Amino acid sequence: MKQDRRLTIDAELRAQMPQSETPEDGPAENSADPQPKDSQTSKGKTISGYAIVWNSPSKDLGGFTEVVTPKALDGVDLSNVLMLNNHDYTQVLASAKAGTLTLETDDKGLHFTAQLPNTSFANDVYEEVQSGNVDSCSFGFDSDDDTDEWTKDDGGNITRTINQVKSLFDVSVVAVPAYDDTNVQVDTRSYEKFINQEKEPDNMAKQTIIDPNSNENKTGIPAFEQYVRTHGETRDGLKTDGASAVIPKELITPVFQLKQSNYNLAQYATVKQVSSGSGTYPIATSQQSAVLATKDELADIADVDANMFTEVPFDVKTRAGKIALSNEVVEDAEVDIVSEVKTQLQQLVDNTDNTQIMGLLTGSNFAKATATSIDDLKKIFNVTLDPALSKMWLVNQSGFNYLDTLKDSEGRYLLQPNPTAPSGFTLLGAPVVMISDKLLANNADGTFPMIVGDLSQAVAVFRRNQVTAQWDKFDQFSQGLSVIVRNDYEVIDKTAAINVALGTATAGK
Repeated sequence: MKQDRRLTIDAELRAQMPQSETPEDGPAENSADPQPKDSQTSKGKTISGYAIVWNSPSKDLGGFTEVVTPKALDGVDLSNVLMLNNHDYTQVLASAKAGTLTLETDDKGLHFTAQLPNTSFANDVYEEVQSGNVDSCSFGFDSDDDTDEWTKDDGGNITRTINQVKSLFDVSVVAVPAYDDTNVQVDTRSYEKFINQEKEPDNMAKQTIIDPNSNENKTGIPAFEQYVRTHGETRDGLKTDGASAVIPKELITPVFQLKQSNYNLAQYATVKQVSSGSGTYPIATSQQSAVLATKDELADIADVDANMFTEVPFDVKTRAGKIALSNEVVEDAEVDIVSEVKTQLQQLVDNTDNTQIMGLLTGSNFAKATATSIDDLKKIFNVTLDPALSKMWLVNQSGFNYLDTLKDSEGRYLLQPNPTAPSGFTLLGAPVVMISDKLLANNADGTFPMIVGDLSQAVAVFRRNQVTAQWDKFDQFSQGLSVIVRNDYEVIDKTAAINVALGTATAGK
């Protein structure tokens, strides 16, 4: 899940002056024990305004604007919302849970009143709002994409209407009225889908793109698509008479800006750089239970009776791949194909890491368990695994969807929003990492695969070298690109992770 953030320019942000308990009884002019000025004004400071304004168009988000409807917050739990300074979770200004943040919806939008703490950054925020230097708000949320509506007026302006917010994480006072591109990725995907639907009447180019089996027009878009998909192995029908035939404008975005899952499981493992092709690497063990011996006065110190390190053997393997690009394609393209191919080659490196690490985690190295209820998960998490481990949950899309529906005995969802977690959620206080079903396939019996534990303690990645090369192939008037990696993947501690089958097996499987 990606947390979206939106600016509210018409926030009506105000700072209320603090009031003493008896305003008429001010301090005497000649008081012998005057209070410092800060102590008189630092308590009771409040700010208020609108975090969301209904049906108010946003700034341009990359080809479209959006509005939030008055019913978008219906049913949304606002009990854990925080008030932040510039979406910084280290600068909490107020909390709904603590009672210092009040959120109410009215005819205009979502109104808030925040009682600020006596901290330096909170006092700075108060002064900036009071002076008028800061007058905008923002809110962090996750929308229900299935309820969004897309419309296009006669002038070609596109509007996204948010009818339902799934979760509201924070409301923030913000100084810079701008958007981070990463905050609108979800919107961009649905925006591109809407645009593609709008273009469907133009079925001449559309059909040649989506119908590679057609016998017509084999020299245009399908030929180049075939070339790209086969990494240059298939060149039948590819002509270089002009840039429009080699790379039509209609094809540039779908091919080179196509969104895909981009993660490397090596970031959770222990990665060590090695200087030789094989050997052993000492890694501090977590199974340390030895104690220090009692020593008499002037007696020799006893040797420590413990293995402090695990000697993990490694044997580096070389993995490589190459691709050839004709100079006609490189020169005539409207995009930097060489750069794009290098990016794709790096993706192959990440894919290799993911496949090798997943092979270790799902193989016979680690214990296996089944979990048909939340109690089973709690037992694995609390009892089976060592409490010293930095635990996390690794699930695929289907398993995440299953977890997302689980509730406790009081009807509360077990997955808790947490913007710092890779998926945006935690389970039993540990971060949840969601990966593709393609990388971690569902079990044959209908259960969902889940790996729980400390991946940094479970798997080591030994990196020897990585080389990328580019050269000219004069006899073919083309360029060659390659990537070579020398890595090894080994298990460190077989007790650091557990392979869990989540859910109930389907009958007959």
